[in-house]
Amino acid sequence: MERKAEHTLLNWKNSKNRKPLLIYGARQVGKTWLMKKLGEKEFENTVYVNFEKEISLRNIFEQDYQPNRIIKLLETYFMLTIIPGKTLVIFDEIQEAKGALTSLKYFREEMQELHLIGAGSLLGIALEKETSFPVGQVSFLNLYPMDFNEFLLAKGHKNLCRAIEEQDWDLLTSLRSLIISLLKQYLFVGGMPEAVLSFSKSESYQEVREIQNAILQSYEQDFSKHAPTEVIPRIRMIWNAVVSQLAKENKKFIYGILKEGARAKDFELALNWLENYGLIYRVHRTKKANFPLAAYADLPVFKVYTLDVGLLGALGNLSAKTLIENERLFTEFKGSLSEQFVLQELKAIGVKQLFYWANDSGSAELDFIVESDNKIYPIEVKSGENLQAKSLKTFHDKHPELQCFRSSLSDFRMESWMTNVPLYGVNQLFLIHKDE
Repeated sequence: MERKAEHTLLNWKNSKNRKPLLIYGARQVGKTWLMKKLGEKEFENTVYVNFEKEISLRNIFEQDYQPNRIIKLLETYFMLTIIPGKTLVIFDEIQEAKGALTSLKYFREEMQELHLIGAGSLLGIALEKETSFPVGQVSFLNLYPMDFNEFLLAKGHKNLCRAIEEQDWDLLTSLRSLIISLLKQYLFVGGMPEAVLSFSKSESYQEVREIQNAILQSYEQDFSKHAPTEVIPRIRMIWNAVVSQLAKENKKFIYGILKEGARAKDFELALNWLENYGLIYRVHRTKKANFPLAAYADLPVFKVYTLDVGLLGALGNLSAKTLIENERLFTEFKGSLSEQFVLQELKAIGVKQLFYWANDSGSAELDFIVESDNKIYPIEVKSGENLQAKSLKTFHDKHPELQCFRSSLSDFRMESWMTNVPLYGVNQLFLIHKDE
């Protein structure tokens, strides 16, 4: 399989002003595979330390943070020589070793020529707690599930992937049936690498669902193992309610669905834990379409999405049979699969914060509104081909200076006020009007 992040790692490896790199993301999104592949392709040897498994090595940072001492210890333990520039050192599950994060500062200052990567499935939570984190001394890479283009590559559709990247809309329109079929597959399989790899070999939806359920079970085990004891029940309530929250006509997160009489302050810690673990995204409402959008965020009002569209379907026990029932897959959960897909595609191209817009009366709502390169992008997601755009028109009447976007199953079409971008090409959205 190919991951776009491989290019990011290669650029990091060749950078003259390189810092230690931290890769974070939820469990099983492919962090370990990505680091090891870099080591195999670009270095003479790799020292791989998993601090979750190598318990005896967890204390190597407690004496001091001297890089020379730490490297000598690792050389002795692994019975090899670590040569800066020729050896890749990987600290996996780095948050499990006390002081490991702090040590990165000293590796940056005293051994910059060494290629050092740290990663961890609970790294986001550890960074939230870490008081002596070396700010400015490390680089970051947030790894997400595989996006649709990476799925196409895994399935062998390199030319189709290139057509999307080149925005060859005429060719893509001619191949519409094929692309929609592949998009349906992706909405069921999702982007967890193990599920994609399995499907690329066997095309068995049953095997995919077994893998997805195993991943969900591993997350449940992490709740019990790593979350504060008093917060675990609330974490489970939120996680198990993601599907029902998104299935509502109004997808605004309602605490009362979790527990009668529930209040925001009762669940804030649990929401933060799931967010830092990388399992959920909160998309807050913004009241105005002005820069910066975050300044106008209505923080108590938000929607919750999960990390992967395939896992969302598994949480909702979505049957693979829906794949062959016309366009039913796109309308399951009232279109939330399509919204989840768009969110993932936007995250994959670097959007850090997503918001949604709703007017004060609640009569009009846009699924997403984001900013990139000093432009604001209002986005409405349509599950099928019923392309009434009442909310989008309401928004445009209020903000006629902004070009609006709709993402749907319909073919690419550009109008004076609105551009329809097919769901499969939504990762090109920021490039369509770039020269204007």
